[in-house]
Amino acid sequence: MVLRGKLVDAHTRCSHYHSPLDIIAIKFKCCGVYYPCYQCHEEEAGHPAEVWPADAFDTPAILCGNCYQEISIQAYFDAQACCPHCQAQFNPRCSLHYHLYFEVNQPENFSQNKPDTASGL
Repeated sequence: MVLRGKLVDAHTRCSHYHSPLDIIAIKFKCCGVYYPCYQCHEEEAGHPAEVWPADAFDTPAILCGNCYQEISIQAYFDAQACCPHCQAQFNPRCSLHYHLYFEVNQPENFSQNKPDTASGL
């Protein structure tokens, strides 16, 4: 597995998102590489991101930065901000950015002009 981005520790936190709960990385559909966040991908990948289609949600594409187990997209959604393997807590605010990674509806309260860069993907 390949993990890239502006990592700040061994738990997949990056320079953009580094709260105690920011411990996942996402495998980008376009390149098959894990990045901690969309900004790391934008800055380093050299190509546009592609979202995972709903019919691929059984794909292991989430990496827990605590136990390093891969989780399917659907299992990640179902786990509700908790690793199903080690029970480490994930940042629930990551859901505000799901539409950047997955074929889902954009949340009503997300502002593209003022993304929350303090926490969550």
